[in-house]
Amino acid sequence: MASHVGGVQPQAAPSAHHRAAESGWIVFAAVMMIFAGLLALSQGISAIRNDQVFVVTRHYAFAFDLTGWGWVHAIVGALAVVAGAALFTGAMWARVVGVVLAGLSLIANFLWLPYYPVWAVALLILDALVIWALCTGPGMAERAQREASMGQQGQQGQGPPVTSR
Repeated sequence: MASHVGGVQPQAAPSAHHRAAESGWIVFAAVMMIFAGLLALSQGISAIRNDQVFVVTRHYAFAFDLTGWGWVHAIVGALAVVAGAALFTGAMWARVVGVVLAGLSLIANFLWLPYYPVWAVALLILDALVIWALCTGPGMAERAQREASMGQQGQQGQGPPVTSR
């Protein structure tokens, strides 16, 4: 005997898989943001503590005092660590703040290239990966639309047939 049971949603499994993939990217971004923030913080502390650690180039268009650059990196790094920790909550504001801070860090590390190129390139790559990971997940509008379409299918009784023996 076969009957249709309303409220059974065959799309529930792919949706759960999609949510797991989305949360995986957010966790990746959070961990990378904390890691990049700690690296930037240590880079800033190094520049503040001892100016002779880094090579000073002549005639650089964005030439600042290394202590000033150290403060920029230390502040952006500390904020990135806090924002990375906030990403674990899954809040949309944390994603937006994460993208903004990773963008600021990306710009600061680009301007830092003549002083410490290998370190700056590594942090540029980490910042770009964080921005990509935070922007790849579906937005709130897409998620609400997907959930609404799944709810309508369940109300119409379009679930799979249920058999009993």
